[in-house]
Amino acid sequence: MIEVDTLIVGGGPAGSSCAWRLRRHGVECLVLDRATFPRVKLCAGWVTPKVLRDLEIEPGEYPLSFLTFDALRISLRGFGITLRAREHSVRRIEFDDWLLRRSGAPVVMHNVREVRCDGDRYVVDDTWRCRHLVGAGGTRCPVYRSLFRDRAPRNEALQAAVLEEEFASDWSDGTCRLWFFDGGLPGYSWYVPKAGGHLNVGIGAMASRLKARQDTIRPHWRRLTGALAARDLVAERTWDPGGYTYYLRPRHDTVRREQAFLIGDSAGLSTRDLCEGIGPAVRSGLLAADAIATGSDYTLAAVRAHSVKQSLVARALDWAFCGRA
Repeated sequence: MIEVDTLIVGGGPAGSSCAWRLRRHGVECLVLDRATFPRVKLCAGWVTPKVLRDLEIEPGEYPLSFLTFDALRISLRGFGITLRAREHSVRRIEFDDWLLRRSGAPVVMHNVREVRCDGDRYVVDDTWRCRHLVGAGGTRCPVYRSLFRDRAPRNEALQAAVLEEEFASDWSDGTCRLWFFDGGLPGYSWYVPKAGGHLNVGIGAMASRLKARQDTIRPHWRRLTGALAARDLVAERTWDPGGYTYYLRPRHDTVRREQAFLIGDSAGLSTRDLCEGIGPAVRSGLLAADAIATGSDYTLAAVRAHSVKQSLVARALDWAFCGRA
């Protein structure tokens, strides 16, 4: 049995941020992930200035693909507005690998299947035994499944379904574009250019609302790609999107059980207005590390539930996506 103080299941931005902060505190940790990094990760790769501050990254110091937008072009039910806001895009295949390597934590490729309590310790697959356990394995995180599902069941009204594709593109329009509720979609779609000649196109919708009206996300994907071609934003191509689901921020705060912690998508922390996941993942990872190292409380109070700073806009989008959930 391999003994370690802190075991982190998942090496994405949440897990790598937690490992980075733990090592700064001088706490021994080990990261387990079923994938070998760098690995493909479908994501718009939207990074806010706050994420960079939390990670202590200066925009000019990040050595890989990085593109800055000084404004976002937003369409809300057909009405277009330009929102002045500095945001950034990264490629997750690069960003996640860089963050994990920067953490300096040892990483083992392993698909975790069993997590159990052993007195005041946790045992993972009868191989590792730890004092602190961090679930950073995304929506299907085995730490959530084994230790938290009975206490914090998923709220299906907060589940988002996504189709997206990232591909090489000699895009000429470098504007980041978002379309909210277009064609009756209970969600939004996006066009996000990335440095180095790549483009991410995607669509996300609340799964329960699609199901309630016997709809699926596929027709909305076809509508989006057709509109992109008609506007000459994307050249004619054969699309091959990938799909996944994740959860928006719940009302409850069940993210800790004794010395086990949930961070990022394992806890369902994407914001309730713009469905931003990287920011809450990073912030929760840092807070969990501080709690492990210093004994401080670990709650969601310091993790933003909304991305938009304007309260009325954030609440309106929250209601449009989540309703009473």
